[in-house]
Amino acid sequence: MTDFMADADRALLERNGLADFDALWAVQLEAVDEPNTSGGGWSSVFRMDLEGQGYYLKRQSNYLTRTLHSPLGEPSFAREFRNIQRYKHIGIPALEAVFFGERKVPGERRAVLMTRALDGWNDLDSLLDQWPQLTTEQQQAILRECGQLARRLHAARQVHGCFYPKHIFLQADGAGGYRAQLIDLEKTRPLLLGQRDRVKDIEPLLRRADVWSEAEVRALLAAYLEQPVDSSLVDAWLTRLYVRRNQKGGR
Repeated sequence: MTDFMADADRALLERNGLADFDALWAVQLEAVDEPNTSGGGWSSVFRMDLEGQGYYLKRQSNYLTRTLHSPLGEPSFAREFRNIQRYKHIGIPALEAVFFGERKVPGERRAVLMTRALDGWNDLDSLLDQWPQLTTEQQQAILRECGQLARRLHAARQVHGCFYPKHIFLQADGAGGYRAQLIDLEKTRPLLLGQRDRVKDIEPLLRRADVWSEAEVRALLAAYLEQPVDSSLVDAWLTRLYVRRNQKGGR
């Protein structure tokens, strides 16, 4: 079985004796949180720092998901890795894969996915926690970048599936703006149902970003739709999103 390894990281992994599946599976690290478990399998995430570069190493055993690609089940990291590579190919900013591999051993299917850490970036969740302390210019730049990121994603006919604040990472660009990228691409799928899929993808972000006022949501939608904040199209989208939020809240 052929493993993936990013050319840019190959020499560093080789110097540290971590340039193959078995070494990455065996290396002793402290998990960043409790492992996920499902169907008798587990999946865990570890932080790794090598020569000043941060990485996240994810390992899983018998943690399978069924997809059209693998109707009998495959490691969920396999789907996430394909989506990372798809985002790279279509130009959607997202986390970078460093290594991916999977193995079948007696009674077990293992998978390893290693990505670059987004050191120097902040997830939107942390920025929302300090929202009142940000300047109006910073707030508007963040809203604009989030809207533009969603527009690029949907223009590429992709639905993220978990478009939550904790999965959107931002970094100030030094010119008063922000850059944004996405993580957790496991649930990404093609956008098939037009506006219905688009509303379904964006609404969870607005539901979780409950510190945003209606004017701030309008600013995000204006960037997403490339329309003035007081346009009738922004009005219509705002109504649809509020209807869906109320429906989800009532369940």
